[in-house]
Amino acid sequence: MKLIVRNMVCDRCKAAVQRVLDARGLPVAHIELGEVHLRREATESEMQALQDDLLAAGFELVHDREAAIIARIKAAIVKLVHHGDAAQGRVKLSEHLASALDRDYSTITTLFTQVEGITIEQYFLLQRIERVKELIRYDELTMSEIADSTGFSSVAHLSGQFKKLTGMTPSAFKTLGGGRTPLDRVGG
Repeated sequence: MKLIVRNMVCDRCKAAVQRVLDARGLPVAHIELGEVHLRREATESEMQALQDDLLAAGFELVHDREAAIIARIKAAIVKLVHHGDAAQGRVKLSEHLASALDRDYSTITTLFTQVEGITIEQYFLLQRIERVKELIRYDELTMSEIADSTGFSSVAHLSGQFKKLTGMTPSAFKTLGGGRTPLDRVGG
């Protein structure tokens, strides 16, 4: 049985969802960002209790087909941006999502824009900027390395996009010790 879980955006989220499932005695076959595969079908009462427990932990079971697709799109983008390798910036987003969701990209992007009010590309850029903020705060890489690892063509391109979306330059962000947006709140 496959479940779609909204707001699963990191490994800690996966661990938290695993704890909820373990506490309910639901056998997990596999957990990915935004998705849980159970070894058996859950009963209606188990599903209701699970829904309540997940809500209490800051997650939500997605039942609507369109909402499930949106949750899977967001999870695929978060995984690509925040958990991918340095070459992820070179991945063609349309191909990645079409493959990850096994759906036509034009269908995916139309649905996403209608439901979320922004394009997939805008959401992808917002996620990349959050990753840039994270890397700036770590203070381990140069701006050139950050630009390269997040798929920007140059430091100037990164700086321009960063300023356009945050209202400040990356160096001002670093100096001010700026904060990050929780990943489940990016773009919406």
